[in-house]
Amino acid sequence: MPVPQEDDLPAQAPGDLSTRHISKEAPPQVSLGTRRQVGGDGLPRVDGRLMEGALLQGRYRILGVLGAGGMSTVYKAQDLHFPKVQRLCAIKEMTNTATDPQVRAMVVRNFEREAGILATLNHPAIPQVYDYFSEGDYSYLVLEFIQGRDLEVLLGETEGFLPEAQVVNWAIQICDVLIYLHNHKPNPIIFRDLKPSNIMLDRQGRVRLVDFGIAKVFQSGQKGTMIGTEGYSPPEQYRGIAEPRGDLYALAATVHHLLSKQDPRLEPPFSFHERPIHKTNPLVSNELQDIINRALEYDINRRFGSAEEMKRALMALRSARLTVRPAPTVEGIRPDAPMPLWQFACEDEIRSSPLVYEGKLYIGVYDNNLYALDAETGKFLWKYPTEGGVASSPWVAEGKVFFGSEDRLLYAINAETGRLVWTCPTRGRVYSSPRVQFGHVFIGSDDHHLYAVNIASGRVAWRFEAEAEIRSTPAIGPDAIYFGDEGGSVYAVGVSGKLMWRFRARRAVTSSPLLTKELVYVGSQDWCVYALDLRSGWAVWRYRTAGPVISSPVIEGTTLYIGSADGEVYALDASNGYLVWRYKTGGQVTSSPAVYEGAVYVGSVDGFLYSLDAPTGQLRWRFQTNGPVISSPCVENATVYIGSVDRHVYALPV
Repeated sequence: MPVPQEDDLPAQAPGDLSTRHISKEAPPQVSLGTRRQVGGDGLPRVDGRLMEGALLQGRYRILGVLGAGGMSTVYKAQDLHFPKVQRLCAIKEMTNTATDPQVRAMVVRNFEREAGILATLNHPAIPQVYDYFSEGDYSYLVLEFIQGRDLEVLLGETEGFLPEAQVVNWAIQICDVLIYLHNHKPNPIIFRDLKPSNIMLDRQGRVRLVDFGIAKVFQSGQKGTMIGTEGYSPPEQYRGIAEPRGDLYALAATVHHLLSKQDPRLEPPFSFHERPIHKTNPLVSNELQDIINRALEYDINRRFGSAEEMKRALMALRSARLTVRPAPTVEGIRPDAPMPLWQFACEDEIRSSPLVYEGKLYIGVYDNNLYALDAETGKFLWKYPTEGGVASSPWVAEGKVFFGSEDRLLYAINAETGRLVWTCPTRGRVYSSPRVQFGHVFIGSDDHHLYAVNIASGRVAWRFEAEAEIRSTPAIGPDAIYFGDEGGSVYAVGVSGKLMWRFRARRAVTSSPLLTKELVYVGSQDWCVYALDLRSGWAVWRYRTAGPVISSPVIEGTTLYIGSADGEVYALDASNGYLVWRYKTGGQVTSSPAVYEGAVYVGSVDGFLYSLDAPTGQLRWRFQTNGPVISSPCVENATVYIGSVDRHVYALPV
């Protein structure tokens, strides 16, 4: 059974245009002049640039010019290998007309190096490479086409100052990609030209780092030619020294520019400490200024030691916990929390998640009871006592409520009367929640077994032994049951109880899997969200958060939503794991999200239930309880139900 596992360049002139491979919302006006000719590659050109309609490799049709600078031009193109859809790409053309053989060879090396670097990278903030080739005096790099605009353009269009919370969020995202680059194997990669014009925002507001033309594989002790952009480059880079902490200086210079609106290219070199941000923008916090000043130290050894360290400092800021989007008016968003329709007091903590079925709400409580309430009014209907706390969340099928208890039993209770139908003993506490299919109840136990129990009789049909406690709730597919264990494995077990495949994460899998037709999505306490192939268990993609992932994923449309113990709620593209947005709460998010009519509902250990706009991540409202919210919300009939450690069940209008 397979077990899947998890050279130097000449100096760039200040102000020289970056050869970007990303479109702008308003494309730059590049004059094509009037001099038409046929290039050495036989293609029609105007002033040396490919004409609209020109065809490269019989595959890429040129649609226009996106930007130009130095020896390169970037085109917007259509990939004709996809005739039924309009697949766009960006093509970076490098011209090599040098007569000096050494210079000519250097141009080729530079092109091959950029292609080689990008081809080895796999990060949501870095555009993908599709192809590269040469024709005559020209070399071409075919890249992912991303619609958006760079931060330099955005800054110029912004009246007043950008919000600190927004800039901090961008900086944290940039730290994420620098962490990836600086930890690249076998050698770190130094970007060397971080500045606002090389940081793009796509239409989802995600940061994308572009123009790797001068990025360099780092080897300790190696020196080279000064390169970069004056004002943003660190002092040591002027001496030909490029190392990871230089990118942190450039990031701090970029943040300084975004917040102060003082362009460092127009100021004396290394003069940031003489013109602190608060002199022009007094709204910026002292804590953020201290972080920026440290990263801008002339002495490299006085800066942050790594992008990880700088990210931790940024995430500790109060502004990092605020809304991570600009605050334009969005219809339907209310900053004020709704008043509860009702609330019901229990006798102990509520960690179980509510279930609403046929007008009744069922929920387990640590006072050892399963409660049934009227979902509309909150009126008490009945409760059933067990001999242990109930953290397992209930499931209803065929007129019975199923749930587990710390007393080691699986219970079947009459959903209408609250009377016991049967119990099934296990040899460990039951924190897993049941699921019903194929006439059986499937549930995990701390005795390391997944149980298949006959729904009518309560007899065990089979049990499958895992390597550790099973607290994950099983997901049931057409021919298999999928679940995780506290040893870090995800299992696919056939309906007969035989192992089909197993995937090993690095830490416990308490999160409950989510199935689509092709993938299994699940979180792990190794800080990652995984997408696994449904049939083989091999990882299709993974996304790393900044903390353990106990929350279970939910998908709406093409977006996956999940929480992390780092305090963030994440929205990821379900097809590739790219970050769509993230929202910072004030505590760990172990609650699993629920999505309803364009809103994401999720609890946090900070005591709040959050309502977030599903497309953008903006805060709609938040409701404060008097204890951590570990329970996951249930949304039915325009009402969101949630339990809290404060011993209450709440019903709130969406």
